[in-house]
Amino acid sequence: MPDYTLTYSPDVQGWPSFYSFHPDFMIGMNNYFYSFKGGNLYRHNTNDTRNQFYGTDYPSTVKSVFNGNPTENTLWKTIELESDNAWATQLQTNIQSGAIASDYYKKKEAVWFAFVRNTQAVDPSQFVLRSVNGLGNCDTVDSGDPTAVVISFTFKLGTIISIGDYLWSGTAPTYVGQITAIDQTNNTITVDTTVNYPFGNQTGTAPVAGDFILYAKDITAESHGVLGAYCVFDLELEVGEAQNANELFLVEADIMKSYP
Repeated sequence: MPDYTLTYSPDVQGWPSFYSFHPDFMIGMNNYFYSFKGGNLYRHNTNDTRNQFYGTDYPSTVKSVFNGNPTENTLWKTIELESDNAWATQLQTNIQSGAIASDYYKKKEAVWFAFVRNTQAVDPSQFVLRSVNGLGNCDTVDSGDPTAVVISFTFKLGTIISIGDYLWSGTAPTYVGQITAIDQTNNTITVDTTVNYPFGNQTGTAPVAGDFILYAKDITAESHGVLGAYCVFDLELEVGEAQNANELFLVEADIMKSYP
């Protein structure tokens, strides 16, 4: 755990912030704040550069919690920031975790919006948590080439399934691989079983004819959100942006009640 300096504000009668600097000694005098570090004397708040202490730049971080309905499981779908800049965001509930990179945010009418990327590995026992879609029972499987396993169906595949999705099969779902091609005319899917599933690091196994097929979207492209009774969020303004004047007014989340 890094060292912090905790500040007290007489105006609010509370402890409003942590600072990254950790001085050897500090004192207020003549309306200025002074600190000593490594035998050197520093006077704080003398220029427009923020978050630079003793020659080292630091990020800005904010940590808080959404806890509107603590007795109900909720899906946290999007985050909205009323701020000068987009902040990198980490989210953690009592069930799942999520993240939003700062460049995923889009600015609309002076407000930053982004949907939550679920970073939780898909656990085969937790498929009920909306992490996958059922496709149906396959008809035939040509598994001669493990990098190009061809799976055929007797029905139209639809347009929701796409190249890059991850495939699972069976009643006790087994990881198959990543979809590399889809033939909507002949109702076939080509899968590379040598591609490991990126979160559980499972290796692929070709299905057999008659297996039920499921597919999971890439979490970077899909907004499944994170599920939980509460959501702790961490915002970070990266080094570089954090050295400039920035204001964060409001953090909001778009949520929906989960109906299991």
